[in-house]
Amino acid sequence: AACGWLVRWGSVRLAKLEGLEPGNKPWQVWGPVLASALVLAAFGYELGATWLLILHCVFGLVLVQVVFFDLEHRLILDRVIFPAMGLALALSIFSHPWWAGLATGLGAGLLFALIALIGALIFKAEAMGFGDVKLAVFIGLLLGWPSTVTALFYGVFLAGVVSIGYVIWKRSLKGTIAYGPYLAVGALILLFEMR
Repeated sequence: AACGWLVRWGSVRLAKLEGLEPGNKPWQVWGPVLASALVLAAFGYELGATWLLILHCVFGLVLVQVVFFDLEHRLILDRVIFPAMGLALALSIFSHPWWAGLATGLGAGLLFALIALIGALIFKAEAMGFGDVKLAVFIGLLLGWPSTVTALFYGVFLAGVVSIGYVIWKRSLKGTIAYGPYLAVGALILLFEMR
């Protein structure tokens, strides 16, 4: 739970640096705390006391921060995602082949950049933010091939289910959802499965 409070405190500080007003609704305050505790407990149960547990916890906390910050502010922060990308890239060098994480990250980023461009051309509005593109790169660097494909599929599927629910609830096709939280949840699921 202490790590969850750290995520929340860090998100509040980062929001203020961006000129944003942090919310105080229960899900905004308690969501990161409870989600972090759940994620870290699940990793601890699955991995035990190993060096891999530390890495999973760091990346898990980054993904939890992305989920709640993007839900609240519709923004994925460069101050969070770039250092996480750097760490994931550095660690991917130790996998075999060493270039697989980099290639997967670049491929995922290019795919999402293409989707964002096509969406903007078709709908004449931003269909996907550039933060989602950077998040896709991070997920590719973190999970490598083929886990990234599965994680992104889970994320897109979850976003689709939520979008359908949103349309039914609001009875309108107008409105948007943030993709980042669902992509991050997909990555968390795959990160939990990695050993």
